[in-house]
Amino acid sequence: MQKTIYDKTELRNYVNDTINGKVKTLEFYLNFSLEASRDIKKTSKYDSIREEIQEEIYHLDRQMVSLKSMQTQMRKVLNSVSDTIKLGSLVITNKARFYISVSLGEFFFQGDRFYAISPESPMSKIMLGKKVGDDFVLNKIHQEIVEIL
Repeated sequence: MQKTIYDKTELRNYVNDTINGKVKTLEFYLNFSLEASRDIKKTSKYDSIREEIQEEIYHLDRQMVSLKSMQTQMRKVLNSVSDTIKLGSLVITNKARFYISVSLGEFFFQGDRFYAISPESPMSKIMLGKKVGDDFVLNKIHQEIVEIL
């Protein structure tokens, strides 16, 4: 089996671009909803529609705060090399590939499945400080650390 080589700078840029894309999409929906809110006539006949739009705007605002927080957290993620798992590490186990960065979840990069996970996640907490060859069990799933980039 041929070993795949990943460029952490490209991976970091991909995660940043994904977050930035989500921010732009959310900005579009937020502006659309705000415009729709302004266009609704000020009569009691449209109160329920206005209320639904305001609820949607509130929901979009909360998502935007979360995405902006991810952008801020990504600024702290460095591409330094380490023998132990830390923030910014790309961890390859015998089961999956984890990028310790932000809570973005599953994504595909260079045709492979990755999981961007927050350092506060249970998976990260159990892996932090471990080295190649160490193993761990989480949710009854045994994994061995094969590589740390």
